[in-house]
Parts: sequence; C-alpha cells; structure tokens
Amino acid sequence: MPHRSTQGQPRAIGTVQPRWQWLLMAALLATIPAFYLELLDAEARWGAGAVYLLAALILLAARWHQWHLHADQGGHHLELDALLVPGLLVSALLPPSVESQAALIWRMVVSGGTLACLVVLLRPWLKRGSLRHVLTLSLSVMGACGLGFWWLEPSTKTLADGLWLAFTTAATVGYGDVVPTTTASKIFAVFVVLIGYAALSLVTAAVAASWVQTSEKQMERDILHELHREVRELRRELAQLRELVQPPDADADADADAAQAHDARRSERHPE
Repeated sequence: MPHRSTQGQPRAIGTVQPRWQWLLMAALLATIPAFYLELLDAEARWGAGAVYLLAALILLAARWHQWHLHADQGGHHLELDALLVPGLLVSALLPPSVESQAALIWRMVVSGGTLACLVVLLRPWLKRGSLRHVLTLSLSVMGACGLGFWWLEPSTKTLADGLWLAFTTAATVGYGDVVPTTTASKIFAVFVVLIGYAALSLVTAAVAASWVQTSEKQMERDILHELHREVRELRRELAQLRELVQPPDADADADADAAQAHDARRSERHPE
C-alpha cells in the first residue's frame, strides 16, 4: 500500500527526500575506499567496519524518515536499501577480506549493491543535462577511476598511468602496456568496466543526440519557411482570383442597385 502525504496524494514507497540525497551519496561513496583499504591492510578492518556501520545507520535513518514522517511527494528511489542495510552491517562484523575468501565475496556483493544505489541516486543527473553536463560527469568518473588505479596498482607510478589504465579498462581496449596485477586492482577493474563503459556510452549518446537535435531544428526551420512561403503565395493567388471574379466596379454597381431597390420598397410602403 502506498503512503499518502499530508496533501492526500499517493507517495511511492522507497523514496528519499532530496535533502537526504547528498548525505546518502557521501556515506555510500565512503564504503568504496573502505573496502579497498581493508583489502590492502588487515589492520584497517575496524576503520572500514566503522564506515560500513555509519553508512548502514544513515540508510536506516532515511528509511525511518520516509515511513514515519510522511515526507512530501518526490525524491529518489532506493529499492535496494532494505537489502543493503543488513549487508553493510554484516560487512562490518566479518573478518578481514585478506584472511577470509567468504568475507571478500560478501563485501564484493555488498559493493555491487552500493554501486547500484549510487546509480539510482545519480539517475536525475544522468537523465537531464546538456552535453557539457554529461562530459563533466563522465570526466569526473574517469578521473576518480584513475585515482583509484594510481592508489591500488603498483605498476602505475604516476597519475597519468592511472588515468590511462582507467580509460583503457573502461573502453575495454586492453593494450596490455599497463595491467592490474594485484587482487585489489583487479576487483577495482571490474567496477571500472561497468562504470566507465556506462560513462563513455553516455557521452556517445549525448553527442549523437546533439547532432540529431541540430538536424531536427534545421528541418523544422526549413519546413516553417516553406509553409510561410506557400501561404503567402496562396494569399496572392486568392487576391488575383477575387479581382477576376468580382471587379472593383461591380461592387459599386451592386451597392447602387441595392440602394435603388431599397428606396423603391420604401416608396411603395409610404406613398406621398
């Protein structure tokens, strides 16, 4: 059953108010470096666990706000939050990923759910926006992926190497000059393929849509120009036809005949 807001309009379950959006995004984004930090250093387990716990609490607070305060209609759908909260809580309690294969697999699954929730939160920015907006978002994503490779992969000595590896991974080119060699960088490469390929596809689609839009506008202008020209030509032809069928003198003669007939009728009705 859908909730109803204070105005009596239906409100979909699983929505979050815009004011919660940035807090949720920050909490979910923080779990990504926490996952890799714990994977690289087992001693960082408690810090990563605190991040997982904080993200779960923020998701619970957003859910509580939705169910109990009946916020105004609107917001961003988070269908996965109900499953993500227990996943984050379990991730905070599991042993280090470097010591347990099961813990590593579990945290990878939770990371996939986190990524899905982030995509849902970013959906408004992916749907609306100009080519400049999409390019900025895609470059930001690729820059973050390059920083991740620079941090996780020992063979990327510079940030430029990390950015190059991020681009070749996202574009699924795979030149082989720089490749992921550690477990952390290989796992990161999986998510870079998913995120980066989607970002590059958005740029390609935005460029194509911009070209199509320009062509459509030009076609509309040409059609309107031709329509106006035809309307002007039709008006000119109608004026010429009116002059041929009913010359200007005919109007004066018709008015004079009508006036004479009117005077004749008045004379018959009121003789002197």
